[in-house]
Amino acid sequence: MDEMVGQSDLLEMRPDITHWKAKTLDLSPICFKEPADETTGIYCSTEQDHELELALDWKLLEIAKPALEHGTPVKAEFNIININRSVGAILSNEVSKIHGSKGLPDGTIEIKLRGSAGQSFGAFTTKGIRFELEGEANDYFGKGLSGGQLVVYPDRISNFIPEEHIIIGNVAFYGATSGEAYVRGQAGERFCVRNSGAKAVVEGVGDHGCEYMTGGIAVVLGATGRNFAAGMSGGVAYVYDKENKFDDYCNKELVDFDELEFEDITILRELIENQYRFTGSTVAKAILDDWKKALTQFIKVMPRDYKHVLLERKAKLEEAV
Repeated sequence: MDEMVGQSDLLEMRPDITHWKAKTLDLSPICFKEPADETTGIYCSTEQDHELELALDWKLLEIAKPALEHGTPVKAEFNIININRSVGAILSNEVSKIHGSKGLPDGTIEIKLRGSAGQSFGAFTTKGIRFELEGEANDYFGKGLSGGQLVVYPDRISNFIPEEHIIIGNVAFYGATSGEAYVRGQAGERFCVRNSGAKAVVEGVGDHGCEYMTGGIAVVLGATGRNFAAGMSGGVAYVYDKENKFDDYCNKELVDFDELEFEDITILRELIENQYRFTGSTVAKAILDDWKKALTQFIKVMPRDYKHVLLERKAKLEEAV
């Protein structure tokens, strides 16, 4: 097998291809192999050192021992820099190994960090862990969030207006399944892509927000980029459309704009109150201070098929009573 890897010059195109799209393709540029002597490696032959021994999670594990072993609540603070990647993944794995899918009671392990977090901060954070980040984070923030809680807001010495700047990178909450997150500031592109159960509040997003989302709740307290809700088949999004421009940015192939119901208002109120309580968001406070008017400026983005399933399920439950 090793002798085959990298030998692209030995590939041949089938002569019997008749499909009009494929028959005129010239694959020779793709199959070309740069001349090299036998000392040049053409496949992976050296094991990569990921330097896991330097991961910040080992410090988190040490602090979290009382919680892991006895369920005793713990709190700690650390600095963080952008070479600290996937912070929380090892800790969450340990919680899951010991306590299973149920995790720990909310807030059992509370970790506050200050600085610039690397990629995949809070990845797979499980129930019982709460990360509070004062600073900013790179791409894949909250990837695979699995029941934990993430909070992020600008550093205390920052002088920018949070809601006007990106504070977490692209593809935040990719594949998240449960948990909550509160972000004071904007997210990059593809916010909540493939989210299937997490609740997330943010103050603006880039292009392709809620792409392929299948569950959970996204609350956007600000503007969105283009193509919002593309491929969105489940969950619900609430967008604060103060400037009345959202209709131009939403992909309505699979979704409709629905009226807010009592249940929606209750959910929104709780999440926005949490946003203010955890992050000190001035946007959240302004909305809460003028709640009746603000409600008229929220748009509920609801996938059509998902709505039909929920209505059918509700009808069957009512029949069974």
